[in-house]
Amino acid sequence: MRRLILMGAIGAGGLLGGCVNVTAPDKPIEINLNINITQQVVYKLDGQAKSLIDENPGVF
Repeated sequence: MRRLILMGAIGAGGLLGGCVNVTAPDKPIEINLNINITQQVVYKLDGQAKSLIDENPGVF
């Protein structure tokens, strides 16, 4: 009896299984990206170089 019930459950599962259809869209897919790139430059001068630049501002 259990075997008969098990066979019926397996058969019903096969009949109730679905099918998946995948189709391509008619229009192209648009991807809008807003990208903001910033760059920050950080520099440090040692005391001697800073005083040299302050003494000779026309060098740079």
